[in-house]
Amino acid sequence: MIRNLFLGLLGLVLASTAEAEWAINMPKGVTDLSLETYDLHMMVFWWCVAIGIGVFGVMIYSLIKHRKSRGVKPATFSHSTTAEVIWTAIPVVILVLMAVPTAKTMVRMEDSRNPDLTIVVTGYQWKWHYKYQDTDVAFYSSLARSSLEARRKESGIDPFSVPNYLLEVDKPLVIPRGAKVRLLVTANDVIHSWYLPAFSMKKDAIPGIINETWFRANETGTYRGQCAELCGKDHGYMPIVVEVVEPKAFDAWLSSSATEL
Repeated sequence: MIRNLFLGLLGLVLASTAEAEWAINMPKGVTDLSLETYDLHMMVFWWCVAIGIGVFGVMIYSLIKHRKSRGVKPATFSHSTTAEVIWTAIPVVILVLMAVPTAKTMVRMEDSRNPDLTIVVTGYQWKWHYKYQDTDVAFYSSLARSSLEARRKESGIDPFSVPNYLLEVDKPLVIPRGAKVRLLVTANDVIHSWYLPAFSMKKDAIPGIINETWFRANETGTYRGQCAELCGKDHGYMPIVVEVVEPKAFDAWLSSSATEL
């Protein structure tokens, strides 16, 4: 019975792996801050691995070496000042070693000075509005019609046949590669959250409040995210798509978009 249960669980895991690409670790991303965040994550991870090996190693050694069956007598002391100082000092040192690089990265995350481009991001139920400051370019970005039609009840459309189902929009946010882009994030109705894993970025969009963040994308491509705050019945149909293009291509897109308006 246990064997069959194990094989069944293994089959479910393999089936889900075949249908959807997934990873255990967080992505490295394509921005300066996402790479720093990944390095911090891995640093803390390996510290935790080392601590786990040390703690459980001492525990297992003590259980085997000092077990009653070997005739070992229990200690009679109630406490050890030396041991207490050591097991207090070591975690403090570890926390300081983690805190210094973490603080540097967090300070950089808030340093949105001297941007090359500023975009106002406004969350609505259930779409995003983007306004490129100092230009006439502004537009709504909504769920793509292909996903919109497939999600309807009894549509007759297989969602698995729709490319980037629920992760595609009609108008993506376009930005130039290598530019420092500042986002001013707010909302018009309820609380939303602008979340893009490849940029290691998640910023709440709150009505009446403007939150600020920034990024610099180092690689061209299309990157996808979603609203990460439960904002109503269509919360799951509020994707984010960012296209990173070369600077010349961005200038051409910006000029053509302004002309259309």
